[in-house]
Amino acid sequence: MTHVAVAVNDVHRTLQFYQEVFGMEVMYLQEGFLQLRTPGCNDILVFEENTGRPAGESAGIAHFGFRLKAPGDIEGFEEKIVSAGGIIISKGEFVPGSPFIFFRDPDGYEVEIWYELLAD
Repeated sequence: MTHVAVAVNDVHRTLQFYQEVFGMEVMYLQEGFLQLRTPGCNDILVFEENTGRPAGESAGIAHFGFRLKAPGDIEGFEEKIVSAGGIIISKGEFVPGSPFIFFRDPDGYEVEIWYELLAD
């Protein structure tokens, strides 16, 4: 997969949120259109205003997620999410050593942060 594109109400607010929470890097920005990349890889999120679709409505997509490199990396994310304007939905561990946080971004999309335990 190369990217996911979602409708938003304000690309500038979206930019601020995803930079504050994840440190995402701007790939492309013009009026009403934003491409962000996760640090250290080429995962791209595209945010578009005025798509004719309501922002925050998933139309069948339950959520999108970000994988952590280590379980301890989840520390501090809850505070970043809330201070940037997100809402925590749930948090915990899927199994011991596999922490997660589900939250809503300012447009209402459900987003997950988690560490995946890899099978040996």
